[in-house]
Amino acid sequence: MRTSQWAGLRAGDAVVVDGVKERRQQWEFVAYVTNEATGEEWVDVRGGRVGESKGRSFRPELIYPSGSKRGSRLVGLPLSLAPQLPIF
Repeated sequence: MRTSQWAGLRAGDAVVVDGVKERRQQWEFVAYVTNEATGEEWVDVRGGRVGESKGRSFRPELIYPSGSKRGSRLVGLPLSLAPQLPIF
C-alpha cells in the first residue's frame, strides 16, 4: 500500500533524514509505503544536495520533522514515534 500522507505529512513537505550525509541534504516527503505481504515499511523521499532531485527510501524511524535539526544535531523524536498530527 502506498499513501501520500503519513504522520501529519503530505507529499512535498520538508523532512530531515537521520543519516551522516543525509542530514546535510534537503529532502521532501513523497509517500509512505507498506508491503502488505511482508509487513515491511519505508518512506519515499526526494531531494539530496542543492539542485538534486534524487528519489530515496528510508526506514520510518529515520524520518524527522523539518524543524528538528539544530546545527548538525537532531532534537526530538522521529515521526514514527511522534507524528505531527493536526489538533482539531
